Amino acid sequence: MTETDAAADGITASYRESEAERLLTFTREGREATVAQNREGYAMLKVRDGDGEERERYYGFEMALDHAAELLGVSPGDLPVPEAAADMGM
Repeated sequence: MTETDAAADGITASYRESEAERLLTFTREGREATVAQNREGYAMLKVRDGDGEERERYYGFEMALDHAAELLGVSPGDLPVPEAAADMGM
């Protein structure tokens, strides 16, 4: 079974798939950041804030995680990534 949730150092991560997108959402102290990609997995990653507003697009997963971490006020290495989301990015 592939893990879809993870937690570390007060940060929770939840991976899910909607009809159109793969969504990796991080939550910390009331703040939220989401990395989204189309279901086919080949489009650019979108980083959204807690209000759902798109902030930026990236080709690489690491760059998207860096921006998500910035929105949460943590280091990118602090973000727990569930196994199911590990292959996001181009």
